[in-house]
Amino acid sequence: MPNPGRMDEMLFPDTELTVIQAPTSATRRTQWTCVGLERDGESILLDTHRTNAVARHLLESRRIPSLLGWDVAGAEVTVGHSRFDFLLQQGRRRLWLEVKSCTLFGNGSAMFPDAVTERGRRHLQELAHLRQTGAARPVVLFVVHSLRPNWFLPDYHTDLAFSRTFLAVRPHVRVLPVAIGWNPDFSLRDESRLLRIPWSHLQREIGDRGAYLLLLRLPEARALEIGRLGEMQAQAGWYIYVGSAMAGLDARLQRHQRRRKRFHWHVDYLRDAAAEVVPLPIRSSLRQECDLAAAVGRLYPTAMPRFGASDCSCPGHLFAAGSTAPLDNPAFHLLLQQYRMPQPRR
Repeated sequence: MPNPGRMDEMLFPDTELTVIQAPTSATRRTQWTCVGLERDGESILLDTHRTNAVARHLLESRRIPSLLGWDVAGAEVTVGHSRFDFLLQQGRRRLWLEVKSCTLFGNGSAMFPDAVTERGRRHLQELAHLRQTGAARPVVLFVVHSLRPNWFLPDYHTDLAFSRTFLAVRPHVRVLPVAIGWNPDFSLRDESRLLRIPWSHLQREIGDRGAYLLLLRLPEARALEIGRLGEMQAQAGWYIYVGSAMAGLDARLQRHQRRRKRFHWHVDYLRDAAAEVVPLPIRSSLRQECDLAAAVGRLYPTAMPRFGASDCSCPGHLFAAGSTAPLDNPAFHLLLQQYRMPQPRR
């Protein structure tokens, strides 16, 4: 599968994939390549190797109004120590353009990246540097492989550093998120449109604060002493803990992932026994911990009364998910989208 992203939101059991037979190669290990899938009745292209070809087609067919009058003068163009996807030309003027593929969307929003990308952050910085040397304002083109989103944002929950750079280079780099659609045979649909970027929402929400979910896998059933709460008869399987840190969210999540520490919170005792821990930050300027716990509680039963809820009136902030990992549950992803991709606030 030629896609470096996480794709947790799409690759569920029984998802229908489209594969093609790959050319014979001495270095290739498989006969087939996955090019896309069907999600909620919509065909989604996953083959990121085709994204530059799609971008070139959009440019040459004049389907990006902001870039009318610019012609493709080169591809994979090296400038100093950097290489960019396209060099555009308009008379004597030159314009560098970098292309990114976006397959993370839901609840009306598209976001990039779906996994931490230091390379992507560096591209933004390099484009901004070109502008500061007197070049025409460079462009980063996000090709969004769905026509359903209405707005675009960097995924500040997943990659805070990239998102802060995205915001910082705004005066120097033009960002063009273009939504496209695919037919079932993965031919390109005629419609395409530019998505809105809610900059004020981003500036307010892009912080090291908010709520979080911890997914913890207990490999075997055992009795656990949970501080003053007493004994918990924990079954093997997955648990979901809901917490918050309205300052120092990243440090809190790093602490939760360590075993060696002084136990302070109820979840420290469970984490010590867990074989796997997956942190999921939900960055926000709003206090959402209890609302989030109530939403998780509509999907999963409370695992232990009052766990993690000593300072609130919630029944508990720990939930038992059983043997199926929450990230394999489409309903859990819809919950994540509700909190990670909310309607932008003005």
